[in-house]
Amino acid sequence: MTDQRRVQLGDTDAPAEDELVEAFDRVVSQGAQRLHRTWREVLTTGLAGGLEVGVGVLALVAVYAGTGSHLLAGLAFSVGFIALLLARSELFTEGFLLPVTAVVAGRASWAQLAKLWSGTLAANLVGGWAFMWVVAHGFPELGPTMVESARHFVESPLDLRAVCLAFLGGTVITLMTRMQNGTPADGAKIVAAVAGAFVLAGLQLFHSVLDTLLVFGAIHTGTAPFGYGEWLAWFWYVTLLNMAGGLLVVTLLRLVRSKELIQRERADAADDD
Repeated sequence: MTDQRRVQLGDTDAPAEDELVEAFDRVVSQGAQRLHRTWREVLTTGLAGGLEVGVGVLALVAVYAGTGSHLLAGLAFSVGFIALLLARSELFTEGFLLPVTAVVAGRASWAQLAKLWSGTLAANLVGGWAFMWVVAHGFPELGPTMVESARHFVESPLDLRAVCLAFLGGTVITLMTRMQNGTPADGAKIVAAVAGAFVLAGLQLFHSVLDTLLVFGAIHTGTAPFGYGEWLAWFWYVTLLNMAGGLLVVTLLRLVRSKELIQRERADAADDD
């Protein structure tokens, strides 16, 4: 009878499954650590993130140029996500689930969240812009492929299809983050990174940073039929819809599912103060 009751209650005294409790603790801990970074740390990790995503974009363009397959190119792009994971860098769209949960749990402030988001996004773009300049001049033979790939995004009209693709882009990458924080095993995290890259890049979903780097690379070639104005007209709504997909689907569901754990964490945070 005692063993059966232990199976029903689990190993922790929290009002949730043991695996959920462990994952929640990891999410709050890692989110709080990110939110308490200094401006120097936010900007340097964001710059590194832009460079590492650029490596994935280079692999994506090279494989697509050689095979003509978006799905294979998506798998190649996973190099960028794996680099982000193992190098502990920061990508703007990975900053939805963890930091928001930490703020809601009382472990950081909304002002710190705004600093993380704004600093990371700006640094991602600067780092990515610089890296794609090197790619465009180091691999001029990939120029036509970069222009072709970028046109799919930057020339897309703001219609229902574009809204859905951008919303799905934010949902998929936040789900990838959720999967990676659901396990302590690096091998499983890498599998999640490959799966996320395959769906995001292989299906050409709209992603504010990944696709922006393609656009930057195309502009750097000097042959693109568009410029920074056309990119900005695309970028603003994709960024907002990426946030909507990541926050309203994956993050909100996890917050609702972890309501009791959040209340407990907020009480602990108040006691610590």
